[in-house]
Formats: sequence, structure tokens, C-alpha cells
Amino acid sequence: MSGATFTEIPEVDLAGWEERPSDFADRVRQICHDVGFFQLVGHGVDDEFVDHHVEHQRRFFELADEHKAAIEKSRSPHFRGWERVGAELTGGRPDLREQLDLSIEHPVRGLDLQPAYLRLDGPNQWPDEQVVPGFRAHMADYFERMAAVADTLLEVFSIGLQLEPDHLRYVFGDRPLSFVKLINYPPTPPDGAGVNPHHDAGFLTLLLQHDEGGLQVRNPDGAWVDVPPRRDAFVVNIGEMLQEMTGNYFVATTHRVVAGSERQSSAWFHGPDLETRLDPLPLDSSFADAVAASPRHATAGFMARRSEIETGVDGIESRAGAGVYGQQLWNYYCRSYPDNVARHHPDATM
Repeated sequence: MSGATFTEIPEVDLAGWEERPSDFADRVRQICHDVGFFQLVGHGVDDEFVDHHVEHQRRFFELADEHKAAIEKSRSPHFRGWERVGAELTGGRPDLREQLDLSIEHPVRGLDLQPAYLRLDGPNQWPDEQVVPGFRAHMADYFERMAAVADTLLEVFSIGLQLEPDHLRYVFGDRPLSFVKLINYPPTPPDGAGVNPHHDAGFLTLLLQHDEGGLQVRNPDGAWVDVPPRRDAFVVNIGEMLQEMTGNYFVATTHRVVAGSERQSSAWFHGPDLETRLDPLPLDSSFADAVAASPRHATAGFMARRSEIETGVDGIESRAGAGVYGQQLWNYYCRSYPDNVARHHPDATM
């Protein structure tokens, strides 16, 4: 099916993982090769927790701007905090969404280090506990639950790629840096986008669409395929790190959001240690043969760096991978938040 298109997003029930792990992993591997997206059900995150999460996020975004502005992202050299609609750029164009970005917290390594991506470790900016009580504790629980689901998927991917079950988790190193975006979309105006067409930067993404749809995935024919919102499912998609490490066998498929009405979602971006190298995985030659046989895979690109966008390279047509996870993240922040980079890291290269 590698040369085929797709018209819907497959469903995967994680309950089948323990019953027939090899068959399950093979199916997921094929989906990640052909589509790069699937709806994950049977993931073990209970409905009550999901409902609490939706409520905590709703309460945060209902705060007056004066409360949210106390943790504005522009204050953070680590790119954590709240941002107003239009603050993030994707492909050089403003995204029409309001966000709160939080990451796994590690001690600051230093704000004058080279390579500059080592500066990304640091604290989150948290909203006032008196204003949104219980929010920080809830998000700590959310981090643990999302990481557990994502780690299980790393094992699934490893087996599907004919590697040892713990191979990808070993690659993650001792200091993984995953992050989350809590997102509030106003209705998208004509010819706009809540988030413009892009690939995700990390290993894999777990997305909860709360109640409203709007997520669209571009198939090989260039058509946009809607991903229906389901509270019982996480939308899983492959990031550019796995695309690079699998030699384009797994694909980071282009997607966007066009919100017909106000919409909220939560995205967990599962990422390893900043110093994790994106070296090719030790895959059987059959995987490279499959890439060579598919023009879509053989020519799959990456999100352009800021310097490439400024020279006219389309936002998703770069041919250069990042080589290191930290550099992948740094490239993302440079193209998405150039003003923040200039404010906090004036010595760094974009």
C-alpha cells in the first residue's frame, strides 16, 4: 500500500498490543509508513481524567488576559508560557491560536552555552495557584500519563522496525525533554489557518481534540482529510525525528487546523534528551528499498530553517535534517519565535 493514498485516518486499539504484539507492531509500522497518523483508542487513560483535563484547560483559557500575561512566553528564555493569538509563526505565517506551552523541567544548564540548544532546559511558567487551583498538580499527572502511553508506542515502533523492544527508549537518554501545547483556537477566518501546514518536530505526538474538529491531514494526492474529534482517542502522528532516523520510512505527514468554531486541543510532543543524535537506525535493507520504491517517501522533506524561509524555501521543503534533537527544537523556536530568540539569545544563530 506504500504507493497508495488515504481518505481516512486509521484507528488502532492499544488493547491488541498485549494479545498479539508482533502482528500489532507490524500493522502500526505499516500505518506509520503509509499515513503517518492514526487514532489511538484503548490507551488506558480513563474518561474521568480526560474530562478533568478538558475542564482544567477550559478554566485556564477563560482567565482574563491580565492573569495569563503574567506568564507570557516572551518572558522566558526557554520558550515556556502563554502566548496570544498570532504569536507563533508556522512556515513564516502567523497561526491563529492562543497557547500555553509547558515542558518537562530540568535545571538550567546555562544561557550562554554553545550549541545554543543546550539553553532550552529550564523551568516552566505556571499560572497562579490562587487563580487556577489544582492546575499544576493536574498537569504533573498529565505529563506522567502521556509519557507512559508514548513510551509504550516507542516499544511498538521498535518491534515493528525489527529492533529490540527497548531500542527507541534507550535512544531517549537520561534527560528526555517532552513538551505540551494547550491550545485555544478562535474560529478560523476565510483563507486563514489556526495552525498553518506543517510537520511536527519531535519523535511522536499525542493529540486530544476536545470536542470540536478542525484537524486536517494532507494525503499524497494533495487533498485534506478531516480527523474527527473523539474524547476516547488520542491522535498519534509521526514527527520529523523519526522520519530522519528511519531514512524517510516513517513519514511526518503535513497537517493543519482550520477551526469552524471555537476549539481547544492538547498536544503532547514526546522528545528525548537534547543531545540525542538522529543517526540512522540499524534497519534491515528492506526498509530503504521501500523508500526508494516510493517517490513520496524518497523525496519527503523537512520543515525549513528560519534562514531558508528568508531565502524563499517553502516551509516544508527543506532537504536538511537536524542531526541532533536539540538542534531540531532550536530550529523550530527560531522559525516560530524569531523575536523571542533575538530578545533572549542575541548571540545565537537563526
